[in-house]
Amino acid sequence: MPETPEQRMLRDVGAKQERMLRARQARKGNLSAVAILGVVGWSVVLPTLAGVALGVWLDQRWPGRISWSITLLVTGLVAGCVNAWLRIREDR
Repeated sequence: MPETPEQRMLRDVGAKQERMLRARQARKGNLSAVAILGVVGWSVVLPTLAGVALGVWLDQRWPGRISWSITLLVTGLVAGCVNAWLRIREDR
């Protein structure tokens, strides 16, 4: 039995809709990966820089045997890495 025009139109629209959804998901996947890399990078950089800035300020105000700059740099780096790890785990 030959296909009616309505059936052909429904089949064509369905096929186009599937192609559109596949293209949108592929584009979202690539952009999502780039966005996650940016967020992860900033979540490590910002606490590290904040720790260094606070450490330099503390070293100028209260110099001591232990360098606040290095201590807070490492603390900020560790906090940033933990933050990035949690973010990546959440996005999975």
